[in-house]
Amino acid sequence: MSRILIADDQTDVLEALRILLKGEGHQTDAVTSLAGVTQALEKRDYSLLLMDLNYTRDTTSGQEGLDIIPKLQALDDTLPIVVMTAWATIDLAVEAMKRGARDFIPKPWDNERLVAVVRTQIELAGALRKGRRLEAANQLLRGNIPNLIAESPRMRPVLELISRVAPSDANVLITGENGTGKGLVARALHALSNRASHSMITVNMGGLSEGVFESELFGHVKGAFTDAKTDRAGRFELADESTLFMDEIANIPMNQQAKLLRMIETGEFERVGSSKTLHADVRIVSATNANLHEEVAAGRFRQDLLFRLNTIEIPLPPLRERREDIMLLANSFLRAHAARYRKSINAFEEKARDVLMQHPFPGNVRELDHVIERAVLMAQGQQVKVNDLGLTSGRDDSTRLEDMSLEEVEGFLIKKALSRFDGNARKAAEALGLSRSAFYRRLQQHGL
Repeated sequence: MSRILIADDQTDVLEALRILLKGEGHQTDAVTSLAGVTQALEKRDYSLLLMDLNYTRDTTSGQEGLDIIPKLQALDDTLPIVVMTAWATIDLAVEAMKRGARDFIPKPWDNERLVAVVRTQIELAGALRKGRRLEAANQLLRGNIPNLIAESPRMRPVLELISRVAPSDANVLITGENGTGKGLVARALHALSNRASHSMITVNMGGLSEGVFESELFGHVKGAFTDAKTDRAGRFELADESTLFMDEIANIPMNQQAKLLRMIETGEFERVGSSKTLHADVRIVSATNANLHEEVAAGRFRQDLLFRLNTIEIPLPPLRERREDIMLLANSFLRAHAARYRKSINAFEEKARDVLMQHPFPGNVRELDHVIERAVLMAQGQQVKVNDLGLTSGRDDSTRLEDMSLEEVEGFLIKKALSRFDGNARKAAEALGLSRSAFYRRLQQHGL
């Protein structure tokens, strides 16, 4: 619901406008002076300012209102200002528009026209603010978080959702296959939030054994267990007034999920070995490549915990569904790795570009990054050639396997399993006969 600030020194005018705008679904605040306008705008945001130009008795020039328009624009240049006066002239209207007013309404006003002007200006201002938020998000994501390059149609809704959700304290669940950039999105959410002045705290839930789960998240006191030689703060305590990013959230043991739920609901926890209740103000951003709704149905994940985690869900598409970004990402990785390894490589030959565009990339953006890093190391000229990529698909699998080391064969089989199950790590792990934690360790080892 939009909120409109009305400024006029006549109470009957204020009341008439309040009733009219309320009937159109708007909330209103009223002030009777220009000083009141400034004070109101400093206290809260408004969708529109509807302002009379004259406040001093026997003044009809509108100069008072004209003079304050630029000052109000300095407070918020997206605020639409619609001016009103009983002494309307074309010159006055033109001058008001030059100073920053969006429209001009003479008194007495026509109800239908006033309502139409208000509606139009609020819609235009909303579109402007939305565009600026998205552009600001894009600039930050491309500047401070360079690897999150996203210009394909499939990624535009993701960027818009990030820009809308980030300034809030809402818990966010980021979903998508391994290597799609969930960690980068988490960093973007934190960087665009009101908590950005504090460091984001990260924990990989897939890498925590059940024995250290509570100590890692909630901390422990000296003597709580054999190796507890000193007091130690947990991740929640470290993330107070900041963001805690919990990656691979689906890997939390079922018997530990209730303790996590309590912390999220109340902000309260105890260090292991202590009865003292602590409190932390933490925003939770979590990520998973699993379908948590299926995990709930299978009895492996608590539904109430899922509700707490996914106030907002941001699904990331796999790289194969955003092919417009492949060469943008590849060129970005090429510049970064060339600088890192001090090599004067600045382009891909045409055949190399074709191979990159055709490759399925089951490991997504992370796999592309490692492919480009390898290519930079292997390249001998100023361009990356097809053989440098190691993605040549002209041979059958059996021939390729004969030429591989044991480590390369393992990576190859993992990629094939991920591709066969559309990036579903749990199903790929089961097909390969690996536990989930062992599978994740191999994913990290092979850069997938």
